[in-house]
Amino acid sequence: MTILELSQLEIRYPHDAFHLNVPSLQVESKEKVALIGPSGSGKTSLMNVIAGITLPDAGEVRFDGVNVNALPDSERRQFRLSRIGFIFQDFRLINYLSALDNILHTYRVNPALQLEKSVIERAHFLADSLGVSSLLHKFPHTLSQGEKQRLAICRALLTQPQLILADEATGNLDPANKIKILEKLFSAVDKHNATLVAVTHDHALLSHFDRTIDMDDLTGRAQAHA
Repeated sequence: MTILELSQLEIRYPHDAFHLNVPSLQVESKEKVALIGPSGSGKTSLMNVIAGITLPDAGEVRFDGVNVNALPDSERRQFRLSRIGFIFQDFRLINYLSALDNILHTYRVNPALQLEKSVIERAHFLADSLGVSSLLHKFPHTLSQGEKQRLAICRALLTQPQLILADEATGNLDPANKIKILEKLFSAVDKHNATLVAVTHDHALLSHFDRTIDMDDLTGRAQAHA
């Protein structure tokens, strides 16, 4: 079953020559997809539009039958926080919150989510499984890049989302930890019947995914350059 569908998508930036055109993309439920392409090809822009963080200039993003970009701002934000886990390339941790409060933050800002004892227990379980349980009392400015990245992954997985978007989720990790983190993401996908779309520059990881999509093929640039 198709869970994510993009059609006739166009993304432009004002005062910039950047223009991204995605005629069509379908991702199946429970699928694990790797998105590759050179820097500047629009991978992060595409992920932001899929998540509903930014709106496309044209076209549709449908997730589980919902036209995400047609939702009002507040509903789109609530939809994203409740059903999509986003692991940002720059982490988006809040400096004045402890590591634990950063993990729990989605539950504090979304009234549709209830911060119950089971949620806090799940946060501790995720932190332990990703090797950051000893850091929960610390603040982001005291942590390494790899530690911040693992906290951001904990936060994204906490809501048990139907769709996990990972923008270079393993980019700041050593080879051994890259595989460990990838396995954790895959485990979350499988356990909750979720779907994973992950941006990566690490081609050594591609064999672990169900499918790899090249931005040039997706946008038709490969044919244009042929």
